[in-house]
Amino acid sequence: MNISAQARPQQRYGIVGGAAVPHAPQLLSAPKTESPEQIARVRQAMHSIGEALRALEPDLIIVISNEHGNQFILDSVPAFTFHCGDRAQGQEQHHGSWAMDGEAGYAVVRALQEEGFDPAFSLSAEIGTSFTIPFEFMGWDRETPMLALFVNAYVPPQPPPERCFEFGKALNRVLVRLGRRAVLIASGGLSHYPGTARYADPGPDLEFDKAVFEAMSQGNLRRLLAFDAADLDRSGNVEARSWLMLAGALGEAKPDQAVFEENWHHTYAMLGWTTRSTAQERERTLWYPQTPPHRIELSRALHTLRTDTKACERFIGDPDSFIRGFQLEPDEIDPLKKLDEPVLRDTLGVHPLLVAGALRRIHITRQQSDA
Repeated sequence: MNISAQARPQQRYGIVGGAAVPHAPQLLSAPKTESPEQIARVRQAMHSIGEALRALEPDLIIVISNEHGNQFILDSVPAFTFHCGDRAQGQEQHHGSWAMDGEAGYAVVRALQEEGFDPAFSLSAEIGTSFTIPFEFMGWDRETPMLALFVNAYVPPQPPPERCFEFGKALNRVLVRLGRRAVLIASGGLSHYPGTARYADPGPDLEFDKAVFEAMSQGNLRRLLAFDAADLDRSGNVEARSWLMLAGALGEAKPDQAVFEENWHHTYAMLGWTTRSTAQERERTLWYPQTPPHRIELSRALHTLRTDTKACERFIGDPDSFIRGFQLEPDEIDPLKKLDEPVLRDTLGVHPLLVAGALRRIHITRQQSDA
């Protein structure tokens, strides 16, 4: 698993990297029910992703997770809540004070209001281990400011998957406007059923988890949008709302790290996006990419051959004369004259339909001429 930052153009502002990680308390308490070797593997994978995220030199670390019934369950249950204090109290094994980036929280809340969202904010909410486990395991300490973002995962009516996805998109937009380089950590998942009869028997929905993990490992982050709120509840994936928010913020992007660990009570899945490629680089992976602006004249020549039998006859009879009718770049002339399909399509980037269509029309024209 390669975790080093590659030599790609870095995204300057917005969500420049992210991770989806678990926060099971067993990872911290290490009870006898757990495999020490598995806990060590999970912790090492999270630390490795954290190292790669720090290499992106972010100036803001956002952790999205859910509250587990200690605070937001009876008096107020907001869909999305930012912690805007300067310190927050941890819980359980991570009790004590943790640094918060409240100023960033206020700025993001105001900017999201302009985007049509009205997130709540808190100055005194405690942060549970769902926030502090990934933060610590990924290599940050309690004096490194965190922007904590609560999403309501367990108390109906929760924000629907589509709303979470759109919130993530809006969050990236406001961070670009604010000129912040942020990494986004989605804490939670995959399937588990805390507090229910299914927690241990039969345990996680591995079939669901594997399908989601495989799709996201290939960069298909929108796969989560195929499931409604009832699907998330049935499969024990209500916490995947944090993953949906991350997916919206990142867009369709293949992760650099992907780890899947089965467990009797909880599927440990980890994904890390630590070398954010530009949209232009992602375009190169498409079977049908956009036409390069500097290849328009070459594309026009091939389109002429694809659609005009008379032009094909001229090309067959005198390719140099045909080529002189177009203002081609020096590196385009020889591949066109030779009808070198791989070079025209893959090296020069002409649309495959134009290249294949031109070659087919030339072939048919020659057959008809020989008949």
